[in-house]
Amino acid sequence: MVNITLSVPKEVHKEMKKHPEIRWSEVARQAIIKKIGDMKLLDKLLSKSALKIEDVEELDKIIKVGILKRHKGALINAKTA
Repeated sequence: MVNITLSVPKEVHKEMKKHPEIRWSEVARQAIIKKIGDMKLLDKLLSKSALKIEDVEELDKIIKVGILKRHKGALINAKTA
């Protein structure tokens, strides 16, 4: 196994010290392993995709406009209720 050094903000370290029963290296190891699994899945999905960056950007806009409309509608309904 390979060792790595991890830096965390002082405030995070202070909170970590409150729980010495937790093996923080194991928490970090599991988070890294999960992230790698997520990235492998993403790579697999992307390898089969025919979308170009322009397509993705257009879908992004469409989705964001839809979300904005839904939230505006909910806000208007909440104010009139």
